Amino acid sequence: MAARHVAVGLMAGVMLAGAGLGTAAQAAEKTITAVMHSGLRVLDPIITTAHIVRDHGYMIYDVLVAQDHTFTPKPQMADWTISDDKTVYTFTLRDGLKFHDGKPVTAADAVASLKRWGQRDSGGQLIFDVTDSLEAKDDKTIVWTLKEPYPPLLDTISKQSAIPPFIMPASVAATPPDQAITNYIGSGPFRFVESEYQPGVSVTYEKFADYVPRDEPSDWMAGGKVVNVDKVKWVTMPDAQTTINALLSGEIDYQEQVPVDLLPILQASEDVTVEVRDPLGFQSIGRMNFLYPPFDNVKIRKAAMMALSQQDIMGTLVGNPDYYKICGAMFGCGTPLEDETGADTLINGGDIEGAKKLLKEAGYDGTPVVLMQPTDVPTISAQPIVAAQALRNAGFTVDMQPMDWQTLVTRRASQAKPSEGGWNLFFTNWAVPEINSPLISPMLNGRGNDAWFGWPTDEKLESLRKEFIAAQTPEERKAVAHKIQAHAMDVVNYIPLGQFLSPQARSNKLTDMIQSPVPVFWGIKKAD
Repeated sequence: MAARHVAVGLMAGVMLAGAGLGTAAQAAEKTITAVMHSGLRVLDPIITTAHIVRDHGYMIYDVLVAQDHTFTPKPQMADWTISDDKTVYTFTLRDGLKFHDGKPVTAADAVASLKRWGQRDSGGQLIFDVTDSLEAKDDKTIVWTLKEPYPPLLDTISKQSAIPPFIMPASVAATPPDQAITNYIGSGPFRFVESEYQPGVSVTYEKFADYVPRDEPSDWMAGGKVVNVDKVKWVTMPDAQTTINALLSGEIDYQEQVPVDLLPILQASEDVTVEVRDPLGFQSIGRMNFLYPPFDNVKIRKAAMMALSQQDIMGTLVGNPDYYKICGAMFGCGTPLEDETGADTLINGGDIEGAKKLLKEAGYDGTPVVLMQPTDVPTISAQPIVAAQALRNAGFTVDMQPMDWQTLVTRRASQAKPSEGGWNLFFTNWAVPEINSPLISPMLNGRGNDAWFGWPTDEKLESLRKEFIAAQTPEERKAVAHKIQAHAMDVVNYIPLGQFLSPQARSNKLTDMIQSPVPVFWGIKKAD
């Protein structure tokens, strides 16, 4: 074992050197070196819901309104007033806001950013359905006028994921929402160092000296974003054992995701803290492509869901039952809208024979299921392997295609035929706060080409979401959420595959790390 640790430690040193992280440079500056769950190749946090791109967004951009740990919207870049009839929201930018090129952040920048976000985000689309106008009255004043009251507006624009409405310069936000931005001037506490960026290998952020944080203490995404280090470097290490040894040797400071079976190695060290950022954890899911055979057929989607077992997937992915739970609730277990209607086979071991029968009834003709398999992210590597075998056992032909996660993130946006570079099925994870309401869950969107990847057209789902908005009491909202659960499971909008905790690990040199579902690097102090 000692030889193994030495060898892996040497490997980690080689990888860090390749990422441009010399010890002399680290000595000259206070730098946090982190291994995130994935490499970063996409730099536009509006065109994708990938968590690594969202995390990048929080490094270099700010938002108008943010939520604290109680999910309460708080002023961030702006405070607000609401008209008596609840149809006019007036936001006023606070003093001192600057972009990284030194130009002031204006209301026109915020308006352009919100409009681009509203075309991509599921919750944003609902707000713009009832928007009469959104305009900059002057450099600091944004007036958002609605056709009718929309009570969840502040909750939606303050949500921490999946697509937060990051504020960019108006010239950048003018980029069509289906095209990636090419200018990375931000409004947040860190500046993206483009000259040091190696796609998929490493990315560097440096403290933006002119950023003015709020006075309030940090609380999740709300409060003051005070940066206490000079730089943060994200480096990619696909091998978890290599990463662990780099953390133990002090070559890195932070590991975002630690495989549960390797936790004892870190827990034995007095120099490392292992912790869980969010007690609700993540929901793992499978998403099908509604545009092409075989999953354009609801019976075939149902057969695929029937073949899968949450226990098989969670047992393989996590192993230790202390870190996962069987949960068929689309809005997450432990949340106010929890309901497991329609998830019987998933939570009770699957039904291969029932899946075979339904597949035969549906007239499945052997059309291959192109299943994208990420190979470099531990928390999404087991699902496709377990699912592929279950689908084959049920009679599906499965074409499992390995790739790195960032390639998958790019490819899943393609509407090409599966035989021509498209896809039929992929798996991912969502933090439970991202999916605990039908107004923010990216997947519960039935707007066809404007929906999340998979592109279901589902008028009934859209009608139910409007019914949820109109509900006047928590009891009424819960009743509508149960109807949405039943409907979404019946049409197999997506497949919930269980809920799990993802431990992180950090050097004890790092203190005051914010315990939020999103890993952020303001507030952290690093000891010498």
